[in-house]
Amino acid sequence: MARREDGGLDRELADLRPDLRWREWLRRIEAVLFASANPVARDHLARVVGQGASVDLLIEDLKVDLEGRPYEVAQVGAGWILRTRAAYAPAIRAAADVGDQALNLSEFDLAVLAAIAFHQPISRDGLKDIFGKEISRDLIGRLAERNLIGTGPREPRRGAPYTFVTTDVFLAAFGMASLRDLPDTEQLADAGLANPTEAYDS
Repeated sequence: MARREDGGLDRELADLRPDLRWREWLRRIEAVLFASANPVARDHLARVVGQGASVDLLIEDLKVDLEGRPYEVAQVGAGWILRTRAAYAPAIRAAADVGDQALNLSEFDLAVLAAIAFHQPISRDGLKDIFGKEISRDLIGRLAERNLIGTGPREPRRGAPYTFVTTDVFLAAFGMASLRDLPDTEQLADAGLANPTEAYDS
């Protein structure tokens, strides 16, 4: 008898041939990724497939299945998302209202975000040391409201100030799978930047 969980979902699909079962699991994973605005973790995707089914192999097959399509599966942090391929960004901007999805951050906001990404976990005092001036709570609040940053561990010193770290939303916004995808100092130098915040150092 098929085991049903999660609101009556038949995960095992024992009545289907193996190839059709795999195809259905593949479509379920695609549907979950399509419906989610945020990266979906492996253990969440495992809830829609049978026991012993490899989410990683299903993801690899889905990537192959989507070749030639205008969107792709991308790993972000510990999860996956469906995102439009970069080649189609101009077409989307030309035809669709994506104003709410655009970052719309100033150069200084982006510089602060870069400093957090490169030096996390970092406190406001740490940011002050980098920029030579106080970073406003409003700016930190704007980045947090966009879920681009979150709070990290408290610093082990008097007052135990909060630190800031980037989030999976930050990774997704900049097309990175993990922080290992941040450019290194050599890449920054090649791009004409010795440091992503050098223009704002005092």
